[in-house]
Amino acid sequence: MKILGIDEAGRGPVIGPMVIAGVIVGEKNRARLEKMGLKDSKAYTRKRREELFGRIVTAVDKYEILIINPPEIDAALNSPSSNLNWLEADKMIELIKMFGPEKVIADCPSTNTRRFTDYVRNRLEGTLPELVFEHKADENYPVVSAASILAKVTRDKSIDTLRNIYGDFGSGYMSDPKTRKFIDKDHTLPIYRKTWVTWKEVSGRKSQKSLGDF
Repeated sequence: MKILGIDEAGRGPVIGPMVIAGVIVGEKNRARLEKMGLKDSKAYTRKRREELFGRIVTAVDKYEILIINPPEIDAALNSPSSNLNWLEADKMIELIKMFGPEKVIADCPSTNTRRFTDYVRNRLEGTLPELVFEHKADENYPVVSAASILAKVTRDKSIDTLRNIYGDFGSGYMSDPKTRKFIDKDHTLPIYRKTWVTWKEVSGRKSQKSLGDF
């Protein structure tokens, strides 16, 4: 049985992309992953994740990594028919159609796993794979742990690239004072998710200040 594991990294930050990775394995390679004793990417240091990345890509049958940049995220959140969960679901559907697995296991981003599963099932055509969308799937299934690690390493490298270009913006999360200060300094850069509250607050304040100058 071919199993596709899917997970994401960078869902919450106001800066940079969200990354979704899918890995597909048959019986032999699934056993290899299980022997590696993989855990969720957050359980490892960055150095260890990068070491595991190299081992994972040679252990799985195939893998694919999707990078969703801020404009695409904003477009989904500004659409009356979409949101961040459905954007993530649409990317999972893309991976499922790409690989044609017999079973899919993914970390579910929605609190309503049944509704999320129905959304994906209703948008697939032909023979449907078995769908397993669970919370903490990245902790409980090695194939999802593998996807989690690939996504996290890719996201970290994307953030490194942005820092090299634009400067140190901290973690990129809304709770980080360094990130908030960075946005306040220049909120016009193309790296922001403009549907996030942090960016909107700064943009609104800057707009009011500009109007006050007239």
